[in-house]
Amino acid sequence: MSYFPIYLNLEDKKILVVGGGNIALEKLEKIAQFTKDITVIAKEVKYNTYTFIKEHCLTYYQRAYRVGDIEGFDIVTVATDDISLQEYIYIESRGKGILVNSVDNTKYCDFIFPSFIKKGDLTISFSTSGASPAFARELRLYFEKIIPNSVVDFLSEIKSLREKLPKGKERMQKFDSMVKEYFKTNFK
Repeated sequence: MSYFPIYLNLEDKKILVVGGGNIALEKLEKIAQFTKDITVIAKEVKYNTYTFIKEHCLTYYQRAYRVGDIEGFDIVTVATDDISLQEYIYIESRGKGILVNSVDNTKYCDFIFPSFIKKGDLTISFSTSGASPAFARELRLYFEKIIPNSVVDFLSEIKSLREKLPKGKERMQKFDSMVKEYFKTNFK
């Protein structure tokens, strides 16, 4: 079964990452682009992961996962290759409204991490529903080369205008015209 694409507002969500290796760092780098309310629990962390945690002022508990650690969190990522821990945390989360991602194990996932491009307010994601993360990554790399960095300023301008101009047909026509001109100029 395929995963439903959805974009979540993480502004008021509490995130827990269990694990401190390279995969945990990968997940932290993705999540930290959208929120800083992240807690990490790991017996030990790699140097680069520890540096990232410190640089982004994330909460870190140097210890093994304990029963109940998921309480109060909205989203949990189990970034460890310990399948029994992935299963345990997934089962513990059932009925609590906590979404769980277990890396490289869709059996214990409510959601998966897509490969994505983020440039300002533009976020484009690519997913194969876990069939081939490598394919999704290569597709992302292809599109990253095509999308100009000027999109950040363009979308900022559009966003500002959306707040100033009254809703209606004229505003829609203006935005359509601006977007078409942007594409004509930047996507040749």
